[in-house]
Amino acid sequence: MRVIQFREAICEAMSEEMRLDETVYLMGEEVAEYNGAYKASKGMLDEFGDKRVIDTPISEAGFSGIGVGSTMTGNRPIIEYMTFNFALVGIDQIINNAAKIRQMSGGQFPCPIVFRGPTGSAGQLGATHSQAFESWYANCPGLKVIVPSNPYDAKGLLKSAIRDNDPVIFMESEQMYGDKGEVPEEEYLIPIGKAEVKIKGKDVTIVSFGKILKEAIKAINQLKKEGIEAELIDLRTIRPLDIDTIIESVKKTNRLVILEESWPYGNISTEISYQIQNQIFDYLDAPIEKINTADTPTPYSPVLLSEWIPNSQDVIKAVKKVLYRK
Repeated sequence: MRVIQFREAICEAMSEEMRLDETVYLMGEEVAEYNGAYKASKGMLDEFGDKRVIDTPISEAGFSGIGVGSTMTGNRPIIEYMTFNFALVGIDQIINNAAKIRQMSGGQFPCPIVFRGPTGSAGQLGATHSQAFESWYANCPGLKVIVPSNPYDAKGLLKSAIRDNDPVIFMESEQMYGDKGEVPEEEYLIPIGKAEVKIKGKDVTIVSFGKILKEAIKAINQLKKEGIEAELIDLRTIRPLDIDTIIESVKKTNRLVILEESWPYGNISTEISYQIQNQIFDYLDAPIEKINTADTPTPYSPVLLSEWIPNSQDVIKAVKKVLYRK
């Protein structure tokens, strides 16, 4: 199977759907003439023209609103943010219009729109450019939230998101655009709302998603050398949450560790912890451990940043804690 970059998988997903459906278009800052801030739309302007690959002014509220409005006339826009930190400027359009218009119109107006771009930290970008917003958007009924961890999932999930009749938040990472992975040339879709068991194990369940999942894989490889077999679940979709896959795994391992690049208060790992203890408390042989960033704005200093963000050693410590091992 061929190997391509994450950014190429994103580009292929958008291009394939635009060839299939003329109502699909891409709009955002630098998506056309510059081929995308991270080159995720490379060549699309040449193929589809400036009516379907549209450069915008620096006005997230403006082009987010245009995108939402265009769904009411039969279009299926893809709105790209240079970073989801900038989506805060347009969050009123996402939360108060895109997420609610189907219900407020009595079902007359579906809102088939994808808001996509990078989330989370990406090195020394400072406190205002390094925030993870998955739990913010997952808190809003009417939105679906997707955070892929690899090129294969990115392409299959983005194609499903573009075809979906509800608004989808599709979150990537600046540090993953160059990641390579196997992606079939033939068309495929990955269903929204289905997690994947990436690594099977019997001693402990580890749940994660997005780029931080790489740290879980590093930890699992190290733990295996010590005779500990961890099962890894990649959520892929944050809302709707595939809690059933997590439940089945925890019933087998009786222990749960959750790794998430997010502040510790009121996040996805908090919700998972509640659901697991509420539904299968008697299966747990240890308290649930969740691993998050420090509860501070993201530091700029590389020394502080390495302490702020979770890593594989944090995962190993948490696993040994739930296994009652030193």
